Amino acid sequence: MKKLLLIRFSALGDVAMLAPIVKEAATALPDIEFTVLSKPFCAPLFQGLAPNVRFRGADIKGDYHGISGLGRLYHELKAEHYDYVADMHGVLRTHYLTLRLCLSGHKVARINKRRAERRALTASGEKKRMRQLCTSFDKYREVLRALPIPGKERLDSLHDRGGQKGSVISFDNVDPTVCRMLAMAPDGARRIGIAPFAAHKGKIYPLEKMEQVIETITAEDSSAHIYLFGGGGAERDMMMRWQQRWQGRVTAASPALGSMSSELQLMSRLDVMLSMDSANMHLASLVGTRVVSLWGATHPYAGFLGWGQSLSDCVQIPLDCRPCSIFGNKPCHRGDFACMNGITPRSVAGVVMSY
Repeated sequence: MKKLLLIRFSALGDVAMLAPIVKEAATALPDIEFTVLSKPFCAPLFQGLAPNVRFRGADIKGDYHGISGLGRLYHELKAEHYDYVADMHGVLRTHYLTLRLCLSGHKVARINKRRAERRALTASGEKKRMRQLCTSFDKYREVLRALPIPGKERLDSLHDRGGQKGSVISFDNVDPTVCRMLAMAPDGARRIGIAPFAAHKGKIYPLEKMEQVIETITAEDSSAHIYLFGGGGAERDMMMRWQQRWQGRVTAASPALGSMSSELQLMSRLDVMLSMDSANMHLASLVGTRVVSLWGATHPYAGFLGWGQSLSDCVQIPLDCRPCSIFGNKPCHRGDFACMNGITPRSVAGVVMSY
């Protein structure tokens, strides 16, 4: 059996977007062994995708930190005798690894990030070009097609299925903790997930407005139970405050679950997820849950909309300055954060409650 190594270390959302492509390619090419190299905590994203898919974790900030660590990782990868290497990340670390693997005789293909198209999308004035860019899903497919894999013509029929429904990850069993959390909602209750956080301010709906969204949903939908998803620190504190404020109607899920696998299981049982342009949008997408996503400084045209999600579920307002950033990490040029402040809590709650 030929062996293919796929490398993608971060960010979590980008790693999550790789999962459906690995699944469809592994299903189309059952005689190829697919190994995904990523950060160890990403393992749940690739478990059970197909019999010929395996995961290899590498802590690039710990065991494989720096040039010496990457050198050690290269020697370990070389010893595993991969036939093909797909660089799905395109950063200095992966350039280093794939260059050395290429020089040692491995067949390598690298992602094309199309930076010029991204600059045109986020430009100002007459230089701006508002159009749908190639999605990350199709960029990953391009890398696979560039490799001399036997039978790869079976991949040529694969196209961007951004509107496809159905889950990429499924679960035969549910953790007891998830079962107890699901039982917090009364029988027949609508289970709504809310992931109000993101890595950058340009992608976060103002939290005081999100509180109004929760207030509206809990007041107008007596059957709704809300589960909150987020990280640690200040995010955890905020979720716990909201749980206390709407006791019995809102549950801080992430602090209690504590693992990505458990969060995915809970997300798979939701009726709808409300999320920013963030990793949680992609995690919910992978388990087949419909996502209402909020977009501010970023835009779905950049190619990062979740698997199986639709533009009709993207809540955003038209502004000449949008998008100003691909990743939401730039300061607001206007100074008023109008792209998010202009979205009313009433409109967000209305969309969520319509599902």
